[in-house]
Amino acid sequence: MRQLTGLALNTACARGAAYADVRIVERREQIIGVKNGVVESLSEAEDHGFGVRVIAGGAWGFASSAVLNRKEIERVAALAVEIAHASALARRDAVDIGPPVTHTGTYRTPVQIDPFGVPVEDKIELLLEADRAMRRVDGVKVARGTLVCLRERKTFANTEGAFIEQEIIETGGGIVALAVNGGEVQQRSYPNSFGRDQRTVGWEYIRQVDFPVHAEQVASEAVALLTADLCPSTTTTLILGPTQLALQIHESCGHPTELDRVFGTEAAYAGTSFLTPDTLGTLRYGSPAVNLTADATLPGGLGTFGWDDEGVPAQRVPLVREGVFVGYLTSRETAVQLAQIAGQDAEQARSGGTMRASGWNRMPLIRMTNISIEPGVWTLDDLIADTDDGIYMETNRSWSIDDKRLNFQFGTEIGYEIKRGRRNRLLKNCTYTGVTPDFWGCCDAVCNQDHWQVWGTPNCGKGQPSQIAHTGHGTAPARFRNVRVGVMK
Repeated sequence: MRQLTGLALNTACARGAAYADVRIVERREQIIGVKNGVVESLSEAEDHGFGVRVIAGGAWGFASSAVLNRKEIERVAALAVEIAHASALARRDAVDIGPPVTHTGTYRTPVQIDPFGVPVEDKIELLLEADRAMRRVDGVKVARGTLVCLRERKTFANTEGAFIEQEIIETGGGIVALAVNGGEVQQRSYPNSFGRDQRTVGWEYIRQVDFPVHAEQVASEAVALLTADLCPSTTTTLILGPTQLALQIHESCGHPTELDRVFGTEAAYAGTSFLTPDTLGTLRYGSPAVNLTADATLPGGLGTFGWDDEGVPAQRVPLVREGVFVGYLTSRETAVQLAQIAGQDAEQARSGGTMRASGWNRMPLIRMTNISIEPGVWTLDDLIADTDDGIYMETNRSWSIDDKRLNFQFGTEIGYEIKRGRRNRLLKNCTYTGVTPDFWGCCDAVCNQDHWQVWGTPNCGKGQPSQIAHTGHGTAPARFRNVRVGVMK
């Protein structure tokens, strides 16, 4: 690998690059799906390739290939420089990536059981067992189960002396029950919505969540929702369960803190951000109960690694402290730009380590790592007991947010009315709406460490051409006052 990366870097420099880095990536992914007692999908895919990124003429250039040999490496590295020179014809400011990145080392996801060491037959039987348990509940028309195993090996090197090897392993899965009665359709998912929860762990995670044990309850809740009362349309106290809070953080906190959105280099796909540089350190993002952190060192998170795809070490970066906006998700280049705006020494500006690419044929982008709310002091029972009138909502069903990440509406699979400190009747088609700083300003309580865990979001889209990133979110149930709910039926 050192010979191959060295060849790419030497070729780029010989063709006129002021900086170059190369990533060699090998990826293996296995996906198994069952539906109503039948194996609906079974795939195992492997790919490998490399990408070379350079700065020449003050502009970026990038090229990639799935053919890994000396002749192709030389061709691709030269092409990346050629593209940079072409891009330089239209550039406004020369690229500045700040102080050099010189780290060396290796990293591997800690796992107890290799997910690829578990026989496919055992995985299928696990899903079918959960499937049978869900379909035994009268009213369930569709039962689904999914398992995903992923291994990615990456080698990174740059002209500043960095050389890093990593192996990232992910394991995840989920079950879903759909109940139907006439024109009414309701669903319940476990342990998270959109088919699965996924983490940087081994097969031990699938043993922990134990789909067959939870299958009957999942199905029974889906059926019960068919005859449940509609979520009322009112302004009330809202308690969000941990999986719904994870998506709330993802959409209204993670994306707007991506600094490339602020600077306009990410806009067309999913918008920009309301967090302009003048708000840093001054904007009240939420109440004093709100503390948000980007942490790429968090065990099990989908945004956990040793180094990002610029060779910057994983780190813990504060985003919001006691309700005040204090930090962005940054790259080497945007960290320098932010320092220049603030009148700080750009030579000391350092990335927060959030640059990741979805594969060898994509340039790295600023992506969420593990964006989490820090735990508070409450137990969930005490939080509910302290709520005279409100609604508890859990498990995302739908979401919408504007292109600046301000105005949003979310829907959940399930809800419960809270009256006089007790969780009462079941509610369906629950929705709530808000404006990001106002909503987080209404947060007056977060549950404690005993309720806090990391959830995975393996379907975060960004960039053109599109890239799908895997991100994590640590959450515990949280309470929000004066929230508009039931905005649609």
